[in-house]
Amino acid sequence: MARIIVLMGAPGAGKGTQARLLQERLHLPQISTGDIFRALKESRTPLAEEVRKVMAAGKLVSDDLAIRLVRERTGRQDCVHGYVLDGFPRTPAQAAMLEQLAIEQGKRIEPILVEVPTDCLEKRMIGRRSCPICGEIYNVHFKPPKSDDVCDLHPEARLIQRADDNSETVRARLATFDQETRPLLDYYDAAKLLHRVDGTQEPEAIYRDIERIVTRDR
Repeated sequence: MARIIVLMGAPGAGKGTQARLLQERLHLPQISTGDIFRALKESRTPLAEEVRKVMAAGKLVSDDLAIRLVRERTGRQDCVHGYVLDGFPRTPAQAAMLEQLAIEQGKRIEPILVEVPTDCLEKRMIGRRSCPICGEIYNVHFKPPKSDDVCDLHPEARLIQRADDNSETVRARLATFDQETRPLLDYYDAAKLLHRVDGTQEPEAIYRDIERIVTRDR
């Protein structure tokens, strides 16, 4: 049975890397609600116009409208054999709507949490550095450059740190994620659907764990 992978993870957990690998290797499109909303700017469908009016009025998109957008996007040909959802569902109410959509589409929901301890997440984000020339990413704790603050590939370039990769901002982001996501995790735990994957492993090992989950019983 085709899968709807609900991939979850705190900032810095490596969720984006795993979504990319699933797309490249299993040919499962990553459906981001952010991408859907950005695409609405160019769309001229009645649904797109309805959403634009809501957003222009400064209102939040309702759960009903959000699931209609997801249904429209995931009803396309590239999603027939499954897809990865990023940013939806965000609440237990949306999760219940997704269950109905999964039944309509004949797919199984696989909620997967890439789990990483908070202290490790802080080190990952606060320790991040990047090369301004090639974009190569380093980490002072886990993947330091050969010379301090200098790119291995471009020794003339001093590495830079994102302005929001500081202790105060990072802790606030992690606290917000925990507060907003906890009800959803509890919902999937209660339904005995949630898979937890050790996100402290190397990306390839994490991917293998996720692949085992989404390809079993095929």
